[in-house]
Amino acid sequence: MNTNEWSLPETELFDRIRSSLDEGVEAVLATVVDVEGSAYRRPGAKMLLRPDGGAGSITAGCLEDEVRELATDVLDAGTPRVETWDLTGSDDVWGMGVGCNGVITVLLEPLTDEYAPVVAARDRGDPVAVATVVSGDLPTATRGRYADGEFHGDLPAWVRERIRQATDRLLADGGSDLLTVTRGSSGDATGEKQPAVEVFVNGIQPPPEAVVFGSGHDVLPVVELATLVDFRVTVVSFRGGHVDDDHLARADEVISASPREVATLREWDDDTYAVVMTHNFVDDRLTLDALLETAVPYIGLMGPRKRFAEMREAFTEEGRTFTETELDRIYTPIGVDLGGDSPYQIAYSIVGELLAVANGRDPGHLTERAGPIHDRVEVRSS
Repeated sequence: MNTNEWSLPETELFDRIRSSLDEGVEAVLATVVDVEGSAYRRPGAKMLLRPDGGAGSITAGCLEDEVRELATDVLDAGTPRVETWDLTGSDDVWGMGVGCNGVITVLLEPLTDEYAPVVAARDRGDPVAVATVVSGDLPTATRGRYADGEFHGDLPAWVRERIRQATDRLLADGGSDLLTVTRGSSGDATGEKQPAVEVFVNGIQPPPEAVVFGSGHDVLPVVELATLVDFRVTVVSFRGGHVDDDHLARADEVISASPREVATLREWDDDTYAVVMTHNFVDDRLTLDALLETAVPYIGLMGPRKRFAEMREAFTEEGRTFTETELDRIYTPIGVDLGGDSPYQIAYSIVGELLAVANGRDPGHLTERAGPIHDRVEVRSS
């Protein structure tokens, strides 16, 4: 597996999963189901393993070779298995140390058509949760799919009801957690032991959307980087602006429109982020005004503060003023303060800000962050 395949965006990994299912290729899906301590990836991280190679990552490279070997055994046996690696010890097991310092549990399972509805839901832009038994009194990989308030699949009713509330929460924010579920709290009147299972619930949200307005050469690196960090990217060009083949290869969609059509181009929601970089004062004004009528939480506007001040003056002359709530959604000058002024340096700054806003973070140095780097999801039930 080369570096590009290891670092695939999640969207491309799901594309590989879909292709494997469509082509009937034997494959194993490896999913991190639990982490104690620190790890490079969190629960829900996935890796696809096929006889002709692998794609995606579950660690920074610490376990991929071992997982690949285990995947061969899973394919040969045709049955799933769960493996746990303790990387917290002082022994130099791998020959040169590891950077995780955590205990990582991974489910490896043959990829079957049972997973196809999950891929289809993500393709449609529909959130879906996957609840999978990883240990206990039910067969490993007994699964239920949860969407629109309903479970589908083989999970028994008692498990479904016990995890429903937690699954709703995980589905809402795309989180994942390992839930311990018992059918009864302390056995029946005879003291008989009640069934118990561990269920890994993986909330899968469709990727956030970035809409980039512009057709200049500086659009390309923004589109490229946004795609690599798992935004679904649409490019909108105005006034017949030329969008070359490189843009077409990277963007999910390219639209030619006029600024006055912005409001009706699509359904705008609070998981869509707009980058306005047309370099045309009038087009930017019209686009900004239209976007403020939508639910988008982020409108990044290319240009210096002086340019936006002039824009506000022009709006004021027309009787249009901005509320504080509207101003909170406008990010200009666009981007986080990284320094540098080359096209890719600027693009990194813009996409870094997109990620921070989409993930609800204030950009800053991780060395100054208190607590763990990754948010912990704790909804475990009993």
